[in-house]
Amino acid sequence: MTELKDLLQGADWKKEKHVPVIDAPDSVGKGEFFKVTVAVGKEIAHPNTTAHHIRWIAVYFLADGEKFPYQIGRFDFTAHGESAQGPDTSTIFTYPEVILSFKSDKSGTILSSSYCNIHGLWQNAKPINVK
Repeated sequence: MTELKDLLQGADWKKEKHVPVIDAPDSVGKGEFFKVTVAVGKEIAHPNTTAHHIRWIAVYFLADGEKFPYQIGRFDFTAHGESAQGPDTSTIFTYPEVILSFKSDKSGTILSSSYCNIHGLWQNAKPINVK
């Protein structure tokens, strides 16, 4: 039986255009909101066409000592040049990037996943130290 964990792919985002890149401070103050940016295609641009695009990005936080992560946000990208006139005929395109803020009293790991309609599920993680 195939499990979801077996389908999640990861790689060095500097060499692979599908990996969600997490930009956040390494260290934050306890209980203080901080900004997180997650983008797909940061170093190598990902196509954003009707036929090949990033459909969504999800962001989670797993606090140290906890069993399950908290979902911080899920973001859908729905404009990929499609229109009633046909594929890639619109001038409206989304870029797979999200900016969010959250706070925690515990250190932990930001986890992100993304979905490419051609190449499947991708993941990345970044530890955050809360002082």
